Amino acid sequence: MTLPKLHVAVLMGGWSSERAVSLMSGEGVAKALESKGHKVTRIDMDRDVALRLAEVKPDVVFNALHGTPGEDGSIQGLMDIMGLTYTHSGLATSVIAIDKELTKQALVPHGIPMPGGRIVRTEELYRGDPLPRPYVLKPVNEGSSVGVAIVTAEGNYGNPIRADAVGPWQEFDELLAEPFIRGLELTTAVIGDRALLVTELKPKSGFYDFDAKYTEGMTDHICPAQIPDEITQACKDIALRAHQLLGCKGTSRADFRWDDSQGVEGLFLLEVNTQPGMTPLSLVPEQAKALGMDYPDLVEAIIAEALNDSGKG
Repeated sequence: MTLPKLHVAVLMGGWSSERAVSLMSGEGVAKALESKGHKVTRIDMDRDVALRLAEVKPDVVFNALHGTPGEDGSIQGLMDIMGLTYTHSGLATSVIAIDKELTKQALVPHGIPMPGGRIVRTEELYRGDPLPRPYVLKPVNEGSSVGVAIVTAEGNYGNPIRADAVGPWQEFDELLAEPFIRGLELTTAVIGDRALLVTELKPKSGFYDFDAKYTEGMTDHICPAQIPDEITQACKDIALRAHQLLGCKGTSRADFRWDDSQGVEGLFLLEVNTQPGMTPLSLVPEQAKALGMDYPDLVEAIIAEALNDSGKG
């Protein structure tokens, strides 16, 4: 659709561990909208965000926040109460999708393949392993691979894990323990009712952590991934189905691990990101570009869906 000229508030920053990434996403979005002739107000979210939004009175809010409280339903609930139209997923979807255990409870009964595992109290780790090594420990509700550790038999965390070893157990009271899935790191973006492409991520460090995601040159993106057609189709089908089951809006990104020794049976969805990055290194803009959609058009497409859902389109 062709958008009228709008006043868009771009919500970015905040105080999560992903603040710097959000500021990059937000600035990219703001410049893209200005290039299209829209009026843009940049809002670096603080505790007075409701006051700022009430003062600005935007036609629509582009939510470029990452992590809590911009991705966990908090800001969505506030904007719902204020009667604002905003991009990306709503309150209930955001609450579920940011919590990896709730996501499993929502998706696995519908046949979406996800790793097993369980929630563990941090003090349990100092007494013994919750799963056979190798396994992964990750926060239940953080994104961007913040606080993820792979515990291997030959690793230097100790056996059992030492309390003084650097890892997510020093930051979180509870962690999700999952079996480590060898193989390839894959991701698929969804916009509206369409799954885009599959990208293989090859971090030069061997682990796709926060630095590998957001430091230029640390990860090779192979887009589209050079994988069998059946795996490409399976990724796209699962990503779109998960997007729909969770009730995602605008855009989402599904992250996978694929054990290439097991065919399609080795493909597992790890999580669904309801606020995927919009930085120059981000995966959703990269996949859209590969399909002929430039960055400003992508931003407008996300806004158009928000307006349509609100009845303002």
